[in-house]
Amino acid sequence: MFQVRFLRYFCVMNDNVVTKDSFDELVKKHQSELKSFLYRFTASREDSEDLAQETFIKAFQKINTFKVDSSFKTWLFAIGINLAKDHFRANKRWPVNAQDKCKDLISTTPSLEAELKNIAYTSEAGKYEIREHIDFCFTCIIKTLPIEEHLVLMLADIYAFRVKEIAEIMGLSVGVIKHHLHNSRSTMHDIFEHRCALINKKGVCHQCSELNGFRNEKADTQRIISEMELVKAANRKDKSHLFRIRTELVKAIDPLQAGSSDLHDFLLNQTTRAVDTN
Repeated sequence: MFQVRFLRYFCVMNDNVVTKDSFDELVKKHQSELKSFLYRFTASREDSEDLAQETFIKAFQKINTFKVDSSFKTWLFAIGINLAKDHFRANKRWPVNAQDKCKDLISTTPSLEAELKNIAYTSEAGKYEIREHIDFCFTCIIKTLPIEEHLVLMLADIYAFRVKEIAEIMGLSVGVIKHHLHNSRSTMHDIFEHRCALINKKGVCHQCSELNGFRNEKADTQRIISEMELVKAANRKDKSHLFRIRTELVKAIDPLQAGSSDLHDFLLNQTTRAVDTN
């Protein structure tokens, strides 16, 4: 766990004195969520760690600007998101078929295919779990959105911020935030509807089933899939309901601590590589 070892002095916040220990407690309370948010945004464990550390340093340096009657979590996320946007605004959005590009890259590069199998068979955090892969998939698909929509959707649907809080974090009006939410949800609904074989038999992406065979018995795949709430609800043809089930599943997973974290780190790195080279 990241330790804020560099905090050695007192700082004054309005009429209150914030000590190193009290600041550390505030950071510890929210650091897991902030790190997972930054990981999902950057698709990189290393970048998310660096940005989290920068956020905590800057938060301490600016603690005198924090208003006691507001949410520390909202204030902290605003700092982290501004840093992330500065670092990644120039990065191109991922195409809808980014995962397909990753699959093609690995399947045509023997060393990568061998590394994937090694992780899947030997790593403690390399096991494959379909629910965790849905979280991984969400991270890939959301990167197809414009940066503002990407951030707003994660804040609202994965990290449970209210619209007013998101407006404060993003420095945008409530009306603009609602517009971004509508557009991003609509786009995500359509992408999953057309790509995801879990909810559409004609969906073009079957990677949940394909990857399940690395460490799990293929015979169990259909049973696992058929028991999932997302699949059971697919016949309702309600995109909004299916998307809520998906986001609830994602919210329940910490991608940095998940049993598939090593596998997904590798896949995200290769997806980034595949996207950047095309």
